[in-house]
Amino acid sequence: MAPNTKTSRKAARYAVPVAVAGVAAATVAMVPAFANAGGPDLPKVTAQQLIEKVAASDVQQLSGTARITTDLGLPKIASGLLGGGGVAGGSANPEDKVAQLANGSHTLRVAADGPDRQRLTFLDGKDEYSLIHNGDDVWGYDSKSNEVFHEKNAEGGQGKGKEGGKEHKTGDRLAASPQKLAEEILKAAGPTTDVSVGDTAQVAGRDAYQLVLKPKQSGSTVGSVQIAVDAKNGVPLRVQLLSAQGGKPIVDAGFTKVDFAKPAADTFSFTAPKGAKVTEGVDGAGKGKGGADEHWKALESFPGLGGLAGGAGGKGDVKVLGEGWSTIARIDSGEGRSLKDLQNDKNAPKEAKQFLDSLGDKVTGKFGEGRVLSTRLVNALITDDGKVYVGAVTKDALVKAADANK
Repeated sequence: MAPNTKTSRKAARYAVPVAVAGVAAATVAMVPAFANAGGPDLPKVTAQQLIEKVAASDVQQLSGTARITTDLGLPKIASGLLGGGGVAGGSANPEDKVAQLANGSHTLRVAADGPDRQRLTFLDGKDEYSLIHNGDDVWGYDSKSNEVFHEKNAEGGQGKGKEGGKEHKTGDRLAASPQKLAEEILKAAGPTTDVSVGDTAQVAGRDAYQLVLKPKQSGSTVGSVQIAVDAKNGVPLRVQLLSAQGGKPIVDAGFTKVDFAKPAADTFSFTAPKGAKVTEGVDGAGKGKGGADEHWKALESFPGLGGLAGGAGGKGDVKVLGEGWSTIARIDSGEGRSLKDLQNDKNAPKEAKQFLDSLGDKVTGKFGEGRVLSTRLVNALITDDGKVYVGAVTKDALVKAADANK
């Protein structure tokens, strides 16, 4: 589905290769036809026109409620690791809370007023967690622990916000909404993707078209992605990611209520409650460890396994194999230790051995022996000689890649 000359510039920012090991992509990355039967009667559009409608949408203001359900089929021990609570800044740290979106169901209240003001509130149970971006300030507040995390937007503090010719990345990433997830997926739609228009639907009371993205290649764990697009303003209202094996969605993120009026100004105001424990992050000059962007890495990599066997900034040597939906990352930890070494090491941490035991079946091939960590989306083959092959591909695809690149 190549864009024509007139429309190529509008859609150009979406014409990049798919890299599905993360969005976790999230990632981010759905078997089409998820639309409700008897959807609204809307004028016919082509997939190209629908993509352009999303690209041309200039909606800057909205508020509403969204529901995100994620079912990766993770081993219990891995699911526990997503519970958070172990990062600097305590329970109010954004990185801790955003990581929890990788598992279970969550209800979110969302509000946005341009690139400088957003608010995201988790409504899980009687307790609330709020993440607020207002100008140069980023706040995280956990009502259960009465803890507050505060950090200056590093880019805003250096005068590098929108006015300085550069968008506020922190504020942009705060929009952990169906709209943001859809944008990431559309950016990944390239020549390895079949794009079509599915049935119409109603989402949050709004008439919507549905854009369906399916891998052209074999071997992917992704069946298809379906994005419900507001028929009037082009805002993505829902994103669904389905497994190639069928069953309920791996990810189902959509608005249940949405309003495109300007939110009240006090929506983005925040003052630490009396008696709350306040943890300060780095200042606007970027002193200290990390920066405002550090707290969004969990979202950027969702639902990948970027830290496995070395990961970013570690000793691992990473090589990308293949392309599109069948992309596999080969990671050489460079540690010189094998799985057998870990199994036989009496001094190895108990948790490490428990994680090893949670891995799937043992596999063999020309590469030797290894074990597979399986989820409904991302699979990882860890060989006995310390290499890791990971991607949104089947176990057989990983073994084939390991045999060809041993």
